[in-house]
Order: sequence, then structure tokens, then C-alpha cells
Amino acid sequence: MMWLRGTMGNARVLTAAACLAAALVPGAAGAAEDPDRIFDKSTVWRPLTPNDKLVVYGIDDPDVSGVACWYTQPEKGGIKGTLGLAEDVSDISLSCRQTGPVQFKDKVKQGDVVFSERRSLIFKSMQIVRGCDAKRNTLIYMVYSDKVVQGSPKNSTSSVPLAPWGTEAPQKCADFVK
Repeated sequence: MMWLRGTMGNARVLTAAACLAAALVPGAAGAAEDPDRIFDKSTVWRPLTPNDKLVVYGIDDPDVSGVACWYTQPEKGGIKGTLGLAEDVSDISLSCRQTGPVQFKDKVKQGDVVFSERRSLIFKSMQIVRGCDAKRNTLIYMVYSDKVVQGSPKNSTSSVPLAPWGTEAPQKCADFVK
């Protein structure tokens, strides 16, 4: 770190170190647990380092039991990908479904973060957010990526109409929106 002081100055070194430390600590905003890795498929073969892949993950909505989402995202291989230095692209697809009787655990807000994860060392993250279409009694999920300086317009949306499950009548999502 001594060589950095001479070129960047103490304040910049401390700022860079703080940003790096924050980036390496897993963020739990909106996420009750880590996503389940379902499977992956290689898209670019690399002879000496890991391949680039499309990876499918599954998550359960932490605030609404009976709803799960699956998202597919590209993951870079190579040396940068192996070291966690590669910035992954914003092409993420999303599919959400009712998997059991829907039970809201508490009141929710429109646009609440369901899941979030970093997509680069410091500046980029991926978010899955939820809203309620009260007229159609449907939960709407959207995935997008954002950057500190400039976000991406790339996104994907999925809907979960709240339907009866067994003999239980469906809950109304409007009753649980703050």
C-alpha cells in the first residue's frame, strides 16, 4: 500500500480502501438469503480459465411466501471473472411464479427490493423489485441493473396473478401495500 500513498495521497487511499471493503462485504439489502444456483451453461470456452456462462438462480420472495423468482444472468470467466474484477453485463432475464398459497408476511411498499447483488467490484448492482397491480390483483416483479454514474435501461418484468391455492381464497395484494 506504500506505493499507492506516493501516487494517490492518503485521502484517496483511504477512500479507495473503504470502497473496496464495502464492495467485498456481501450486501443483504432486501435479501433474506443467498439465491439458489440451479444450473449454468457455458457460452464462451476459455482454455485455461473458467468459461463465460449463463447462470440460472432461484429466490423466494422474502416478504411474500408462496412466490418464487428465477433469473438468468451472464457471468464472466477468464482471469478478471475468476478474481471478481470483471463487470458483468446488464442482460438479466426474470420469471416469477406462485408456488403455493400466497401469504404476505407484512405490509410492503411499491418498488420494494426483493433481492440485490453486486455486478462489479464497486459501482454496479442488480436489483429485483416488487410492486402490486391492485386492479388485477397481481404482483409485478422487475429486474434491472444500476451504476453509481449511469444505469442501464435493460430490464425484465414478470407478473404473478394471485390465484386460489387449494381451498384457500387468494389474498388481495392491495390490502398489503403501505
